[in-house]
Amino acid sequence: MDVITLDGNPGIAVHLRRNARAKRLTLRVSQIDGAVTLTLPKRASLRLARQFLSEKSVWIEEVVARQAEGVQVELGVKMPLAGQPVRLSAGSGKRILQDGSHLFVPGKPEQVARKTAAWLKALARERLADASDRYATTLGEQFSAITLRDTRSRWGSCTTDGRLMYSWRLIMAPPDVLEYVAAHEVAHLREMNHSADFWALVENLFPGYKIERKWLREHGAELHRYRF
Repeated sequence: MDVITLDGNPGIAVHLRRNARAKRLTLRVSQIDGAVTLTLPKRASLRLARQFLSEKSVWIEEVVARQAEGVQVELGVKMPLAGQPVRLSAGSGKRILQDGSHLFVPGKPEQVARKTAAWLKALARERLADASDRYATTLGEQFSAITLRDTRSRWGSCTTDGRLMYSWRLIMAPPDVLEYVAAHEVAHLREMNHSADFWALVENLFPGYKIERKWLREHGAELHRYRF
């Protein structure tokens, strides 16, 4: 079965199924696992399939996002931090502290989600700023600012005036995934495209990046399950 991956971070894999009796293109998103299938007539071209998927990409992304089972962040919940599961536990004092597989969050239970999100964003900014600085120095380029957002369509972006944007949820992914996204966006400071030269630059900054890119495509959506 052919597969077309829609652009984006994370990308969405669409499985193509040809049916001799089909008279038009039809889309289906599984309610069980969120798998996307495009059924098309036997003689329909891949070009037509790609055009159709491009027109439906926003709808597909919204439906797939809704399929992901949400997890409300609260005491007792396990969530990923730097690729490892941590359990949210009641803490004391004024600061959130990590001790092995536990994240101790002080304050009232109803404040846990808000405080945890703020802590994660601060940690994400620190690590993304560090990674961006290192890769920009290696490249001999400079960025003008870093902003954090909670985006579904992409994990990062770079503007023509050197502003880098990252999803703060990258702090939940394995460290090398965060590093890859930083290298990817910093590479855009020199190559504002996805040409062969761009990918060669990414490979130079972060050798073997395809492993982390694949992880985002396969597991990135899981990071959006956690509701703060």
